Amino acid sequence: MEPLLVEMKGICKEFPGVRALHDVNFSLKKGEILGLIGENGAGKSTLMKVLTGVYPQNAGEIFYNGKPLALKKPGESYKVGISIIFQEFNLCPNMSAMENIFLGKEVRTGAAKLISYKTMRAKAAALFTRLKIDINPDTEIRKLGVAQQQMVEIAKALSYDTQLLIMDEPTSSLAMSEVENLFSIVRDLKAQNISVVFISHKLDEMLEITDRITVLRDGMNAGELKTSDATKDDIISLMVGRELDHFFTKRKGTPGKDIVLDVQNFSGPPITKNVSFQLHKGEILGLAGLVGAGRTELAKLLIGMVKKTDGTLVLNNQHVIINSPVDAVKNGIAYIPEDRKNLGLVLPMTTRENLSMSIHPKLAKFLNLIDRKKETAVCNHYVGRLRIKISSLKHVVNNLSGGNQQKVVIGKWLATNPTVLILDEPTRGIDVGAKAEVHRIIAELADEGVSILVISSELPEILGLSDRVIVMHDGQLTADLPKEQADQETIMRAAVN
Repeated sequence: MEPLLVEMKGICKEFPGVRALHDVNFSLKKGEILGLIGENGAGKSTLMKVLTGVYPQNAGEIFYNGKPLALKKPGESYKVGISIIFQEFNLCPNMSAMENIFLGKEVRTGAAKLISYKTMRAKAAALFTRLKIDINPDTEIRKLGVAQQQMVEIAKALSYDTQLLIMDEPTSSLAMSEVENLFSIVRDLKAQNISVVFISHKLDEMLEITDRITVLRDGMNAGELKTSDATKDDIISLMVGRELDHFFTKRKGTPGKDIVLDVQNFSGPPITKNVSFQLHKGEILGLAGLVGAGRTELAKLLIGMVKKTDGTLVLNNQHVIINSPVDAVKNGIAYIPEDRKNLGLVLPMTTRENLSMSIHPKLAKFLNLIDRKKETAVCNHYVGRLRIKISSLKHVVNNLSGGNQQKVVIGKWLATNPTVLILDEPTRGIDVGAKAEVHRIIAELADEGVSILVISSELPEILGLSDRVIVMHDGQLTADLPKEQADQETIMRAAVN
């Protein structure tokens, strides 16, 4: 039997009023790539935080290299060779890659114990060489791309003589080529007998990179799979406790013939050039393309977030001029951004405050005070309709799962009663069950007559949701495909032009 690096037995963790983990067992072999998966709120992050000393467990035992492990604080995990890279990087943007790697453990020499930048620079360069990447140790983090910043995080982890590397949603912001490079590095780490816990919602990646998959559901073990024997359906069934036969909700209606939005020759910074398309009543129009194709940039032009340099926009047969997002909302166009945490929500505020902030003028009464009774009714309506899981409207949004946060963003803009709804990466970073819920919401809105533009990097999502697909490359439209002509190969050809 292969030796275990980590063994967690009967782990329980409770927060006030919430049982996050109950009798969870977890094991990891030396040199193994283990996939950890589950719906948002299943307990994945909590389990890893217990392992790394962020949270103490209420019950259970942890063994590391065959010996009991009881970390009191996060910093202790690095000392024993356990490192974690969170989805949102823990880097100082105005410091160099080298300084970030050695932050808090700077190399000092001489009697005066002065920082030796020469030594740190050489060690950082050696780490980058080990990872087979070309990064200047003196480059400031803010000047590096997301993929390069991730490499700095990995180098920082390896600088601690890491035996276990935990990666939380490591591919969420990476292009396809960058994902392949990351996987190559993960395999190299495995070859060096370093164990990796790979947390992701992307089933294809889980099946490609891992040796074994552990599934959590509702804070408990749901099952374990040998990756070579597993299928997507096997994983989904364990994650949600049921078969997701209708991952994409079947439309009850069909798009109307009336043109709601007519975009002609739209151009603007940074790369949008002469884009023209039409969106019909009750239609779901998919917008596909590779990272950097200009899809989000087009959406920002449409809502006036960035000023266009040319083009016209006709809404319900009326020429409209949109110079700001406020103009867009007034004209019935709502935009749900891809970055929900920074652009879609005010995280420290409550669910009530986030849901109602887009309609304050409608809720105002005497002296412009908010009609709380009316606000409560509106918020309860969307909590019920979108099946947002909260304890009360006072529930702080920052404490919600990714899927429920996304539903709050959707509810906030549905409250404006939009004619056109633009969704940018609507299911990024949420689990498979929450994705199915968002897909249901999109289909129902279209059946009610809302015209929807869906931007997504996931081709199965584009194909499963859309009535029609348009494709962008380098700021221009390269294809307009009816549903029956759209498939992954055709879309990819148009995406690479």
